[in-house]
Amino acid sequence: MEAKFNHRDPVYVQVMRHFKEQIARGYFEPGQEIPSRRELANKMKINPNTAQRAYKEMEEQGLIFTEGNLPSRITKDDQLLKRVREELILEAVDTFVHSVRTINVPLHEVLNLVKDQYEKERHE
Repeated sequence: MEAKFNHRDPVYVQVMRHFKEQIARGYFEPGQEIPSRRELANKMKINPNTAQRAYKEMEEQGLIFTEGNLPSRITKDDQLLKRVREELILEAVDTFVHSVRTINVPLHEVLNLVKDQYEKERHE
């Protein structure tokens, strides 16, 4: 479980984003057990308190759940998992649209370029 951390965002927020990306990619399945906080801290080379904070935030968001002393697991809430995926897609689209708008590219041209690039990458 590797993640590259930037120096802009708090590490716990980046850990949460990493989990969301892994869920969206299908790496984590609904109900799947996830590493303990200590295991995560060791694997990602982060402070255990940072791992604890990320897990606490993800629990508050309903992304993971912990029952008693059992290991934490990914939520089984399909609607929440769908929203996580949509959230990631919208973030990427917002960033893209903002950067394209700054160079004044017409919408039809952008859509054609996106479609061509999407198809090109699919075949590679």
